[in-house]
Amino acid sequence: MNTNLKRALLLSAAAGLMAGPAMAQTVDELLAAAKNEPPITVYDSTGKIVDMAANFEAKYGLKAVGQKVSANSQLEMIIRESQANNVQGDVALITDAPAVMAQLLPNGFVESWLPADLADKIAPGFQNPLAISTNANVWAYNTEVYESCPVTNIWQLTLPEWRAKVAFVDPLTKGTYTDWFNQMEMHGDAAVATAYKEQFGSDLDTSSESATKQWLKAFAANAPLVVDGDDPVSEAVGAPGQAAPFFGMLSSAKFRDNADKDYKLGLCAEMTPWAGWTYTKLGLIATGTDSPNAARLFVHYILTEEGIAPQVADGKISTNSDVKIPDEEPSGLADHLDALFPYDATTGLDDWETRQDWQDFWTINYRK
Repeated sequence: MNTNLKRALLLSAAAGLMAGPAMAQTVDELLAAAKNEPPITVYDSTGKIVDMAANFEAKYGLKAVGQKVSANSQLEMIIRESQANNVQGDVALITDAPAVMAQLLPNGFVESWLPADLADKIAPGFQNPLAISTNANVWAYNTEVYESCPVTNIWQLTLPEWRAKVAFVDPLTKGTYTDWFNQMEMHGDAAVATAYKEQFGSDLDTSSESATKQWLKAFAANAPLVVDGDDPVSEAVGAPGQAAPFFGMLSSAKFRDNADKDYKLGLCAEMTPWAGWTYTKLGLIATGTDSPNAARLFVHYILTEEGIAPQVADGKISTNSDVKIPDEEPSGLADHLDALFPYDATTGLDDWETRQDWQDFWTINYRK
């Protein structure tokens, strides 16, 4: 099938499912109907979902179980459960928006439902499909060794002084990273080129290759320490007692290690062109659930300050504009949201279709 035609069909199918009939039920009506339904299970990639489900159960008297499941595993489980007509996960909180748009929504495995009473609190870009939060990955340094961030421009990470001194999650294992590369090329390439000129004093020639690809090629060739997750990055950057700690990129949630492990993580808030980037977490309901009202009530709940509280404490940003990041959030991200490169869901299918291309590009250019 022609690529453009396939893309158009996917977009059309996804849009049809996401548009769906408007739900008229109030919270009280959903609760009354949910009391006649079986307990629900909620999938999420963070262990905080256990507490969130318990809080929901305590508030509404409806049995709910939170289960930590990675985004990749969620995709496989949702598809297999639906095909077997044996839905176990009633609600999926999933960070792989491109895969949802390309696989889950067009095939009817899940549906996106927007609570009518919260619609004016959630920006249009987060409504179709419904995003419950945006999550941030940020550049970080060790505050025990450096008085301030030692890097002010992403192009500095391509210089010899930072060779083999930057910790970075392996883009071959985490789709959000290749999505970031694609988003940066599509929506932020001019800013990357401007950062080059600020660093080196001359214009970057982008006539044959984008600024994003040129930065990524140079960064990959500078031998970053590639690891399998945020925990090793947090340790490499923030562990105390180091003479020459790594610089790195990690989830803002890992700044809790400062309190839990006495780490020394600091946010590089002044990085050019961005201090980090965001990706979205979608809130979806399995179309085959036996508890549609309880599932919708849970989605409504996690869009409130009370419901999402365990995650905003880790720097997650609710899509409900009334919910603020608490002052005690350890990264200090709340004061620097404008310094983050935002995810644009309108080109999510492009992210999906180019993942393999970006993985190949990384593999070709990466040097240890």
